[in-house]
Amino acid sequence: MARVLIVEDAPFIREMIRDILESHDHEIAGEASNGLEAIEKFKALRPEIVLMDILMPGMDGLSAINKIMEQDPKAKIIVVSALVKEALRKEALRAGAVDFVAKPFQVERLLEAVRVATTA
Repeated sequence: MARVLIVEDAPFIREMIRDILESHDHEIAGEASNGLEAIEKFKALRPEIVLMDILMPGMDGLSAINKIMEQDPKAKIIVVSALVKEALRKEALRAGAVDFVAKPFQVERLLEAVRVATTA
């Protein structure tokens, strides 16, 4: 199973994602509430997968994706966001995200994205 860094500014959503992943035998490497924390924790924890929100205070998810990809071009980042505009989805994928899961998400959709990223 995967070691996952959850990047989400809403504590209740972080908790929900953590509970879902842990109940399916994934390990939570860490959590961050904004893009700056995400970059620091990615560097320190080296998770296999990052689940990244887009709209967050401080540094947004797209900026964080770019910085993480500079550190590790093989990083596996899955965007989990309520912003589902096609242009934003394309921009996230161009920046290096491997998938885009729209909020509110179906549990199976999130787990499938993690599974695919783990085996890619």
